[in-house]
Amino acid sequence: MSSYAAYALRRVFQFVLVVFIGINISFVVTHATPIDPVEQSIAAVTAFGSTSPEAIGLMRQSLRELYGLQGGLGQQYLSFWKRVAVLDFGPSLSAFPTPVSTLIGRALPWTAGLLLVATTLTWVLGNLLGGLAGYFRESRALRITGLVVMGLHPIPYYIVALLLLIVFGYLWPVLPITGGAQMNLARGWNLDFVLSVLQHSILPVLSLVMVGLGGWFMGMRSLVSNIVSEDYVVYAELGGVARGRILGSYVMRNALVPQVTGLALSLGGIFNGAIITEQVFGYPGMGALLIDAVHAGDYSLVLGLTSVSIVTVAFAVLLIDMLYPLLDPRVKVG
Repeated sequence: MSSYAAYALRRVFQFVLVVFIGINISFVVTHATPIDPVEQSIAAVTAFGSTSPEAIGLMRQSLRELYGLQGGLGQQYLSFWKRVAVLDFGPSLSAFPTPVSTLIGRALPWTAGLLLVATTLTWVLGNLLGGLAGYFRESRALRITGLVVMGLHPIPYYIVALLLLIVFGYLWPVLPITGGAQMNLARGWNLDFVLSVLQHSILPVLSLVMVGLGGWFMGMRSLVSNIVSEDYVVYAELGGVARGRILGSYVMRNALVPQVTGLALSLGGIFNGAIITEQVFGYPGMGALLIDAVHAGDYSLVLGLTSVSIVTVAFAVLLIDMLYPLLDPRVKVG
């Protein structure tokens, strides 16, 4: 077996272990809450009128089967993993009888698109601006840019989102402030709908990018500032190599390697910003769905959303781990 194959197998094992532990924690936390989805459903039904005890008993038994809550905790645990294996989290309490997998399937593309665009823009722009600021240290424009992005970095996501909402929704109303697309448009791959989706995503993406830019900027500027003093960079400058080539081939290329590691480490926290941002802008993604599920005490939906989030983030980290040795030959995979 090659050294890279052994490295890949170790990373896959870590991926499986992280997913297994994370989903188990989600199971324990949701089962430790005092909310009983079955009794909550029965209370909602009986609130509209009296129901016979026999009917309530049959309803309770049927709902426990639907939610996988029959038997003791061990039996519920085995039932839960059987459902997870086939992506069946049962029906949603707040949208009964719609399956949880259906609700997640509707919300996942919105959140995936939002986070993919925001994370890519934040990482690329932050590293580009930070690299330029670290290399062209005499540039006044880059110093001002650094002050702005570092000043925005400690501000919470929801503050930036609310400011954008006020500015572009009320003071200068040029952008939509709620929803994922215009309501009266046919959903599909048509130009009007795609343009509407892009327009509605500007403010949520902008709020995530503005807050996340500072961290990548500071990290890249610090790395580049150290690399420019290396002997091979000084020798290239004395040899008359063009500054653009030195920056791209000698400085930025080497400085990006630790930033790739930082990207993998930061993926675990991207859902935090998405939850707040989606709630502020009424974006129809997993963050808004999770908030609604918690408020409604939707046991199955919360468990399904957290499980899918754990798998997707862990898989993204796995992909970066697989690419890392290919980007940096100094990394030992043996």
